Amino acid sequence: MTSILSTGTGALLAYQRAMSTVSGNVANIGTAGYTRQSTQMSTLYTGGVQVQDVVRIADELVNARLLDSTGELARLDKISTLSSQVDTMMSDKTTNLNSVWSNFFDSVSALTSTPSSSSARQAVLDNAKALATRFNQLDAQLDQMDADINASLETGADQVNSLTTQIAKLNGQIANNKNVTSDLLDKRDQLVSQVVTLTGGSIKTLDDNSINLYLPGGQALVVGTLTTKLTTVQDAYQASRLQLGIVSSGQTVVLDNSLIGGSLGGSLEFRSTMLDPTLAEVGRLALATADTVNQAQNSGVDLYGNLGSDLFTIAPPEVLPNSGNSTPGATLQASVSNIGAIDGSNVTLRYGVGGWTAKRADTGAALAVTGTGTAGDPLVVNGVQIVVSGTPANGDSYLLHSSQGAAGTLSVAFNDTSKIAAAKPVQANTGTGNIGNAAVDSLVVNDVANPALQTAVTVQVDGAGNYSTDGGTTWSPYASTNPATISINGWTLTLKGAPSNGDTFTVSATGANSSDNSNLLSMAALDDKNVLNGGTVSINNAIAGLTTRVGSSAQQAEYAYTAQKAIQTTAQSTRDSVSGVNADEEAANLLFYQQAYQAAAQVISTANTTFQTLLSAVQR
Repeated sequence: MTSILSTGTGALLAYQRAMSTVSGNVANIGTAGYTRQSTQMSTLYTGGVQVQDVVRIADELVNARLLDSTGELARLDKISTLSSQVDTMMSDKTTNLNSVWSNFFDSVSALTSTPSSSSARQAVLDNAKALATRFNQLDAQLDQMDADINASLETGADQVNSLTTQIAKLNGQIANNKNVTSDLLDKRDQLVSQVVTLTGGSIKTLDDNSINLYLPGGQALVVGTLTTKLTTVQDAYQASRLQLGIVSSGQTVVLDNSLIGGSLGGSLEFRSTMLDPTLAEVGRLALATADTVNQAQNSGVDLYGNLGSDLFTIAPPEVLPNSGNSTPGATLQASVSNIGAIDGSNVTLRYGVGGWTAKRADTGAALAVTGTGTAGDPLVVNGVQIVVSGTPANGDSYLLHSSQGAAGTLSVAFNDTSKIAAAKPVQANTGTGNIGNAAVDSLVVNDVANPALQTAVTVQVDGAGNYSTDGGTTWSPYASTNPATISINGWTLTLKGAPSNGDTFTVSATGANSSDNSNLLSMAALDDKNVLNGGTVSINNAIAGLTTRVGSSAQQAEYAYTAQKAIQTTAQSTRDSVSGVNADEEAANLLFYQQAYQAAAQVISTANTTFQTLLSAVQR
């Protein structure tokens, strides 16, 4: 009788505990990260039942896959989000370069029809200012994204350190604790997931049930109850830019961007693969705009009769010293030597025993360097010339921004509309007394810097058909099948037709208030002139190419994120199928345990009735 009662009582308590476990599962059906529990029972040697353990239903491999997917999804989400913002800048007509570029050259083309018109000249200046402002705005917006990334790295590092401290503390409570609760393990898993979302990484579960947490590059953030601090470090060349590092044995070690995943790694990857190249390309376009338009301006004369001055001003390429360089060291000053050779890439310059060497900062590919660095023989690399002042020490290095940041410095140099150089600096005229039919075919300026360019020259013809200038240089007799070409003082005059003895032609400086539009025509043609990439690509096409590349990169980033989202959904579903709470399953379990509980109660009731019957019989 005692055995029946004991067996029933044990079963009643066991199934009560099982129903309590099911109730906990049901109550947490909507709790993120909750791992369902199961009551494990075993048979007693007496034939009864007891609760052996309440266990978490988890698969370490499944959880590891979900963790890996979580970090990758956060990385791709960050890249896609930030790339989309740059794509919007470059594609939206209210913020991109295409519209203001077209407006500027449309106004230049309109001025060719009325080169003396003050209103048309004002339109050119206004559109030049709008173009410069747009370059400034794009540079500022991209710089702000860089600053935002800095802020996110600082905030992220603080969050990671807070989370790893909590994980280490939980490790201390969990390690070798046979009575550890499932809630503590779930909380630790949630903290780990949050860290991995920020940095990527993986865990290793130890025999004592504590874990070690590692970055994707293998650096430990948590080892048992010990933590490694994640911190931000100023870039060696750009103090305003932050990198991530870890503090190990009192030393701060800068982490390579490839060693970090999660949203922080995504921010760093976006900065190096999308933000920096876009900043550099926008800067290259600004440099090319200033260089080509200024050359055109300098090739003409304004309404005052003066040679044209620069329309745009822009800062030269920037050279930044490494913070670890020797002191006082050397100072490097850069300037554009060949706009067609500038590709926008940042260059690392290093001084050593053999002199100067150069590499691309992004890929490490070696670049050719010529020159010694003196003013008379500057260093030349990728279309930039550099003059070295002072004495560098072996191992000193510098970062050359050939174009990055230049767009933020572009501005219009003057407000006087009369300074727009519409006319050619020299003009050719046919002598009024000429009797032959020779005429001016063209007058081309070859060297605007020639000091004698605007010196008046008279070209005359003798009886033998020879041309000479002011009784000086004589050219061969004129051949009717070959137009006469006279080159002197930085210009080339071409005459066609048959001259007569004594005919004259004059080349002289263009005077003030000229209505000539020759130089404007050359400036308007810059819209489609191939000046970049070694003279194979126009600025207009380069702007379109930048928009296309950014859009394509943003689209690829979105595709990658969407694909990873599907992988994440599958990984989460797999985890939920193992560790998640299924309402139908729990309802079935609850019904089963309820019936078993009722049966156990019935056993106790039967044992009690039997006992009472026996007791009554004995009392009689």
